[in-house]
Amino acid sequence: MLSIHPDFQLVDISHSITPFNFSQAAYICRNSFWQFPPHTFHMLLVNLFETKPTHLLLAFHNEQYIACADNGLLSLICDQVPEQVISIPLDASLPKTTLNLVKVLGQAIRSLLTGKPFNQVGTETTDIITMRAAQATYGSDWLEGQIIHIDHFENVVVNITQQEFEEHRKGRRFKLVFKRDEVITRISETYADVPQNDKLALFNSAGYLEIAINKGNAAGLFGLQVFKNETQAAFQQSRLFYQKVRVFFE
Repeated sequence: MLSIHPDFQLVDISHSITPFNFSQAAYICRNSFWQFPPHTFHMLLVNLFETKPTHLLLAFHNEQYIACADNGLLSLICDQVPEQVISIPLDASLPKTTLNLVKVLGQAIRSLLTGKPFNQVGTETTDIITMRAAQATYGSDWLEGQIIHIDHFENVVVNITQQEFEEHRKGRRFKLVFKRDEVITRISETYADVPQNDKLALFNSAGYLEIAINKGNAAGLFGLQVFKNETQAAFQQSRLFYQKVRVFFE
């Protein structure tokens, strides 16, 4: 990237995405991008080779540019059809390697920065691969969510938002259950709300339910891991992991 444009300022968000996990990648990107200045370029190298690529995508959405493969991730991040999308063709003779694809995206970004109109850098399109984000399921007195992210401290993020939680809770008491018999019955505001090494639940800065241990590693202690779809099943180890969390309302 620096060889394409030495004035590029590079910010590394994460190299810790579970292989092929679109939900986790979308969660990290969706809750990071808005913190950057308008017209920042975000380059996603997640699952570039879901299929053999013939083109790449560059989108402009909510005042941010997003460059990625046409693999469905863009629709998960934007949670809707992006405002503008262009398709950037790949030279058929170009070896399909990660570095070559990065170079193509870098050249497209340089073209925009040097004044080339967005719709001339590629071909405007609405025909992109789309995916639907995994949603929490619910009944009259329960919610069930999937683990979508585990951070560096092994805090566990579940795809239940605070808004969903309160809409289904309706002022009732609740019992958060995971790993068969682990139970939490209150929402904390900070990790320090419980004694050291105690478990807790809170809603993080992105508004999602988080299970943690004060100065401990919840994922490792409780055997929790990011939810895996069928494609990822080959990566599942033989030991038992728990990938879902259920909330009961009383």
